[in-house]
Amino acid sequence: MFDSPLSASAYEVLGVDPTATADEIKRAFRLRLRQTHPDAGGDAAAFIQVQRAWELVGTVDARASYDRGHGFTDEEVTWNGWQAPPVRTDTRPKARSYGHPGGWRRERYLSLIREWAGHGVDVPDPYDPALVRSAPHELRRMLADALAEEETARTVSDLGMGFTVWHDVATGQRADDKLDHVILSPSGLYGVLSEDFGETVRFRRGEIIGPAVDGAPIAALLARMRVIARAARVRFGGAIVVLPDDDLDQAITPLGKVRGVPVVVVRRSALHTVLRQGVPGARDIGGNELFDVRTRLQHTVTFV
Repeated sequence: MFDSPLSASAYEVLGVDPTATADEIKRAFRLRLRQTHPDAGGDAAAFIQVQRAWELVGTVDARASYDRGHGFTDEEVTWNGWQAPPVRTDTRPKARSYGHPGGWRRERYLSLIREWAGHGVDVPDPYDPALVRSAPHELRRMLADALAEEETARTVSDLGMGFTVWHDVATGQRADDKLDHVILSPSGLYGVLSEDFGETVRFRRGEIIGPAVDGAPIAALLARMRVIARAARVRFGGAIVVLPDDDLDQAITPLGKVRGVPVVVVRRSALHTVLRQGVPGARDIGGNELFDVRTRLQHTVTFV
C-alpha cells in the first residue's frame, strides 16, 4: 500500500535511497525478491509489495511519475489522494448524506501539522507528501484516518438514494469520541468505523489486533453505537469496520456476534457488497420501520 500517509515508500520497500541509480534499484529489487519469495521462506505480502514497488520506480517514466506524486522531487506535487475530494459531475441519485466525513480529523491534522512545524514556519502545503512523510506517526495516522472516512463516504454515496448516512456523529463530550458513520439501508442499520492501520491486521476474540492497533477499536465502536441507540431509541443491526484492501488477508471477515452485535471487517473495495447484501446475522429494516428509524436519527444525531 503506497497511497497512505502511513505506508512505506517504494524506495523503503526496496531498501534503497531515493537518489539511487537505476542499476542500484534493479539490484535491490532482485535481492528483495529472493529475500521475500514464499518458496524461500519469505512473506507473501512482502513479496507482493516488492513487486509493486518495482512497478512504481523500475522504469524511468514510472519513477518520474512516482517521484512527482510522492514528494521525491522539487517538481509540483499532484497526489490527489491528499487533496479535497473532486467535485462530482454525474447526475445519478446519491445517498442522503449529513455531516462532514473526515472533517474533524482533517481539521485536527491541519492544526497539529502547523504546530509541529513550529511557530512562524510557513507551511504552504500541509498535504505535501515530503512533509507528511517526515511528520510524527500520530499526525500521519490522523490524516490516514481522515482519508479512510472520505473513501467510505464516497462508496456509500454511490449506492443511491435508498441509503442514508450520517458522518462524524458525536457520542460523547470529547470530539474524538465520535462514530465515523451511521448508515441506514434496506439491509439494516449499521455503525461504521473507517480506519487505516498501515499494515495487515489480525483478530482475536472479536477484536482487531496488531502492532499498529491502539486499544480495542471494535469495543470502542460498539460503545459509541450504544450511545446513539439509547439516545435515538433505535436498534443497530450490525457493526462494520472498513480497512484499506492491503490491511486484510480476505475481502470480508465476519467476526460473529460481539456483545450481541454482528460484526464484520471488510476491505474498502468490498464495502458496497456488504451494505447491499447485509452483515451476516443482521436484522433487515423495511417499510415503515425504515422511515421511523431515519426520523428518530434525524432528530437525535449531532456532529463533532
